[in-house]
Amino acid sequence: MNTSNDISSNNNKPTVSLKDPSEPKEGGLDLENGEKSINNGEITTENKAVENSTTPSSPPPDGGFNAWLVVFGAWCGFFVTFGWMNSVGVFQEYYQQNQLSSYSSSTIAWIPSTEIFMLSGGGVVFGKIFDSFGPRYLLLVGSFLHVFGLMMTSLSSQYYQFFLAQSVCSAAGASAVFYASMNSVSTWFLKRRATALGIVASGSSLGGVILPIMVNRLIPKIGFAWTIRAVAFIILGLLLITNLTTKSRVTHSRKPFTVMEFIIPLKEPAFLLVALASFFFFFGTYLPFNFLILQGQSEGMSKDLSNYLVPILNAASLFGRIIPGIIADKIGRFNTMILTTVCSSILVLALWLPSRGNVPILIFSGFYGFFSGAFVSLGPAVIGQISEIKQIGVRTSTVYAFVSIAALTGSPIAGALVSRKDGQFQYLQIFCGVTMVVGAALFVAARAVKVSFD
Repeated sequence: MNTSNDISSNNNKPTVSLKDPSEPKEGGLDLENGEKSINNGEITTENKAVENSTTPSSPPPDGGFNAWLVVFGAWCGFFVTFGWMNSVGVFQEYYQQNQLSSYSSSTIAWIPSTEIFMLSGGGVVFGKIFDSFGPRYLLLVGSFLHVFGLMMTSLSSQYYQFFLAQSVCSAAGASAVFYASMNSVSTWFLKRRATALGIVASGSSLGGVILPIMVNRLIPKIGFAWTIRAVAFIILGLLLITNLTTKSRVTHSRKPFTVMEFIIPLKEPAFLLVALASFFFFFGTYLPFNFLILQGQSEGMSKDLSNYLVPILNAASLFGRIIPGIIADKIGRFNTMILTTVCSSILVLALWLPSRGNVPILIFSGFYGFFSGAFVSLGPAVIGQISEIKQIGVRTSTVYAFVSIAALTGSPIAGALVSRKDGQFQYLQIFCGVTMVVGAALFVAARAVKVSFD
């Protein structure tokens, strides 16, 4: 089987090189929707869309003080946005046993699922704003909304109050910071983009380790309200760093908003398959984060030990977001994405589903955290590989719009499956594993379309 990044025509016979489809192109440019021909040792490009007047004439530096300073600022941004979202499993369990104990598991699940939906789906707006204006205003407004929403959450006592403050206001602000941070990093890196985004994404993993432990430890000592306020002040401090250090390398110009610019990329088969793959894989990805604590307790795990399951997931994810990113820049972003998504699916069906007792659940937490963590860091790198840098905001937003629908509906469906099974988790685990298998298979299909196996 021969694989190629591009297939060219020579005397009406296809020739295939051994380059991976996700390998960066020559000259530091991402080329798209064209054909590369190699004739007599000379490389020519036809019908290619290249970086144009919105980008500097030189290729991204892939390093240097300014580039790594942006990575640091974006890392802080991921710590307080996706890192906070990685802690949602703590609130699913806490609300169910305290303020919202009169509500069903499925109803409560709308709070964290809507929170993740807002974080992901906000890209439809924030990605376009980034392409037109850059990250500055997104960071300022997003920082205010994120912190203000958390402060309002600390004052909440009713279901609708938690929903509006935590799931809408705070999450919308986190989404603005998330997209501004992620897209800014993409403008500074090309050949090392997966590595840079992996480092940035590790901030969300570390946030997912520290923040849930902090919440669990502080609530018994200072109460729920002051715990949320303490978290909000930490988030505010890190957001100050993000605002001071994160900037885009390209020149942004205002462009009219049209719905079609989000739809047109879906006409590309590889891009459409990546979007669908992300949708199905994300359907299941966060279910262990949301329900593993409750599932562990249902199997007899103590409350103290179960509260460490989400931090264990995120601690392993810290390495899962950095190491696969480094590997992806060596063997290919699509290849690494396929490997990690397949392993994640196997872990759910072969380990989490039959797990009984503390040991298998703890083992699952560690391994699943590592492999599933790669999806967050590799997703933007895979999207960037098949996109022009001047459209990175819109095209990333299109994929994450698919993801947001899965995020919104996945947890409530899973909660309903738990209720239907009288508190048992087998249906939830099967749903999680099957949707992730479909997602992994679609990533394989996307690579096949990109390469055209011969």
